[in-house]
Amino acid sequence: MLKKYELKDYPNLDITIYENIEHVSILNNWQEACLQNINWVEGEIKIFGKTHKIPRLQAWYSDDGISYSYSGKVLDQNIWNKELFEIKLLVESVCKCTFNSVLANLYRNGSDSMGLHADDEKELGLRPLIASLSLGEEREITFKHKHDGTSLKIPQHHGQLLVMHGNTQKYWKHEIKKTKKIKKPRINLTFRNIITY
Repeated sequence: MLKKYELKDYPNLDITIYENIEHVSILNNWQEACLQNINWVEGEIKIFGKTHKIPRLQAWYSDDGISYSYSGKVLDQNIWNKELFEIKLLVESVCKCTFNSVLANLYRNGSDSMGLHADDEKELGLRPLIASLSLGEEREITFKHKHDGTSLKIPQHHGQLLVMHGNTQKYWKHEIKKTKKIKKPRINLTFRNIITY
């Protein structure tokens, strides 16, 4: 049976964690396939009018006609490949919901990072469910409350599925900080459902 637990003691931080959602050999195959077969790009964002390269590689895969943008940047759409569609079906069966897209991030080593943010764009809905699958090297995801500064670190290891839901995006931000300890890559697949208006 899949090991599952809910985060406690942090108001409005609605998180469910599933450990090792598949056998390690399959996880390893997925990691290698994603490294080789995803159309990774070095994205850019605008901050105070200046363009900066983001410190990681990324890719956007989705159903036909589903687009996504953040920080003023519209991501190039890719149609599901074999591995991502296979992973999507498993994540959907675990979460008991459907997804029409995934944002993939490749952290090549500890120098790659993700800044503090919330996935609270209008097209994600008021209380989005976002399923984050980690493949490869363990990295910590840090959550910080938007108002009182409370913070929490959760290590995400190979094969762990972290599901953010409920009021998480409304009250909390999250980030992946740089670290000199990490030398190997980590892939993060964040499955989501984009609402089309």
